[in-house]
Amino acid sequence: MNTKGWIVAAIIVSAGFLLSTSFFVVDETEQVVISRFGQLVREPITEPGLAWKLSVLEVANKFPKNLQEWDGETGEIPTLDKTYIWVDAFGRWLIVDPKAFLQTAGTVETALKRLDEIIDPAVRNAITSEPLIETVRKSDRKLDTFEDSTEFVDQSPLGTVLVGRQQITERIKEAAAAKLADFGIELVDVKIKRLNYIEKVRRSVYDRMIAERRQIAEKFRSEGQGEARKILGEKEKELKRITSEAYRTAQEVKGKADGQAAAIYATAFGRDAEFYSFLRTLELYRESLGKDVRLVLSTDSEFLRYLKDPSGN
Repeated sequence: MNTKGWIVAAIIVSAGFLLSTSFFVVDETEQVVISRFGQLVREPITEPGLAWKLSVLEVANKFPKNLQEWDGETGEIPTLDKTYIWVDAFGRWLIVDPKAFLQTAGTVETALKRLDEIIDPAVRNAITSEPLIETVRKSDRKLDTFEDSTEFVDQSPLGTVLVGRQQITERIKEAAAAKLADFGIELVDVKIKRLNYIEKVRRSVYDRMIAERRQIAEKFRSEGQGEARKILGEKEKELKRITSEAYRTAQEVKGKADGQAAAIYATAFGRDAEFYSFLRTLELYRESLGKDVRLVLSTDSEFLRYLKDPSGN
């Protein structure tokens, strides 16, 4: 190949290199800012597709367009009533002005450091401005545990909710969002992920919770015992009523049966008085004379009449 051929080949290779480095693809989750020597040269590219830049002179700065996560550092924070708690917060943010973002933060890693510097103090200021119950709860809604025990809610040592966690997180968001706007960042949301007492007060809190639960359990137990006694009393009362009615019915039936039997006996024995006398005497013999019974009677006793003469004469 002659010199002219080498020159043409070099031109073709250079042109190919320039074309390959000049065109790039913008993903649907990205937005691109083109800069030249640190200066912005055109409006940000926010639509997905094929885009271009001057190969060597310009730089395509790509930033995420979707929601980004911020996870705060867990810290020990005192509340207004001097109760120390561990607070772990998190947030979601967006790059809404990529030009301002490029000029102030430059990278997502740097932006996360700025978020730490702005949101963490906002969380601390909001927590320290309110008593513990405001951070723990968002309203005075009765807990399910105390649904039927309002007296235990009135005895709560934490007080009454006036602000609540939801308003506290809104305050954090408003305070931090105003400062992050200069970085081209929109703070979408901030939430408290976890709260916990520090170790030295956690045990006393657990002991108090156990005592409250025991008090509630004892109340429920005494109410249950009272209800059990009431049920047992009703049972005994009902049992006595059933037994009394059954006894009365049995006596009525027995009386009627005895009356009918007496009528039958009277009819039968009325036909033969001597036979009735004989049966009654036999019954007396069975009841009076036994194995270990001795009787001393005269020979002319009426009691021995049927023993001396079966005919009774």
